Amino acid sequence: MYDWLVVGAGFAGSVLAERLASQRGEKVLIIDKRPHIGGNAYDRYDEAGLLIHQYGPHIFHTNAKAIIDYLSQFTDWRPYEHRVLASVKGQLLPIPINLDTVNKLYGLSMNSEELQRFFAERAEPVGEIRTSEDVVVSQVGRDLYETFFRGYTRKQWGADPSQLDKSVTARVPTRTNQDDRYFTDTYQCMPALGYTRMFERMLAHPNIHVMLQADYRQVREEIDARRVIYTGPIDEYFDFRLGRLPYRSLRFEHRTLECEQSQPVAVINYPMSEPYTRITEYKHLTGQTHARTSITYEYPSDEGDPYYPVPKPENAELYRGYEALAARARDVWFVGRLATYRYYNMDQVCGQALATFRRINESLPVARSGEALAASAV
Repeated sequence: MYDWLVVGAGFAGSVLAERLASQRGEKVLIIDKRPHIGGNAYDRYDEAGLLIHQYGPHIFHTNAKAIIDYLSQFTDWRPYEHRVLASVKGQLLPIPINLDTVNKLYGLSMNSEELQRFFAERAEPVGEIRTSEDVVVSQVGRDLYETFFRGYTRKQWGADPSQLDKSVTARVPTRTNQDDRYFTDTYQCMPALGYTRMFERMLAHPNIHVMLQADYRQVREEIDARRVIYTGPIDEYFDFRLGRLPYRSLRFEHRTLECEQSQPVAVINYPMSEPYTRITEYKHLTGQTHARTSITYEYPSDEGDPYYPVPKPENAELYRGYEALAARARDVWFVGRLATYRYYNMDQVCGQALATFRRINESLPVARSGEALAASAV
């Protein structure tokens, strides 16, 4: 018998499994339908010996020292500041939009103050910021919106920005200086030996048993566990009784090239006519030295594994129905991007999992299997 069944071996599930096992001494079974741990952050060495991210680039960044301190128990770090270029009109331009982006796009030589006026003159008044289109046109105007945002967003989400919640484009800032970093968080780094090695160390506790290629809906009747942590799609947990929640998926095309470097930065976005949204070159992320290089083309899709909750009002309303069902589920905690239908970054998922553990620890007595550890800690 297990004290906990944790469904999903990504960030949310692995953090909670580790905390429950190490801090409460409880017995945990963590399962995942995939043949590996790490969830979407899983990385591996390809046939050329290059470390790649199986499910597209995962860049770790956070302002929370507590989260870095926690994960540092399981990995060393490689400093890395992420930079992205957008391929538009025959040029590679910095994204998020900054001073260099606008000057190079229009052949200008403005300073920061002039760029502020440039944006103000082109910004369209919007009474209430509700959609992703509203966010951008109210800040930088229609032309920059059409050039950098509309096409990319339509490919990524399968919907026009005017149909999507404001949170989608609000994640990407606009700058009036030359800062070309994609993120400005205090801590920007990559696990020195990769995410998979970090997860392996996180789950290497004698109280944790890992079961892969196990679908929760197929094995739940066969597993004896007192309580459940669920990190999968919440509608799937409830057998879609209220209807299916829309998720956006991705398809990845991995290639190895006969050259040391293919791109000037790790990621190049393609917001215009190409069927893919971006190309990633992993050696920028990993710092690996190799005679060859591996890249990934990313194609958004409605079919495949769920990656992103689709931020539309009608979807939020449907989720609230499932949220009400989850609130009544006995001895089940719903954690993570898919289970709470929110677009979280990795550090936010980690923070949510740590916060969930604190609530569990404060509200539930330690299971009998963990009493010896609890007694020794007093």
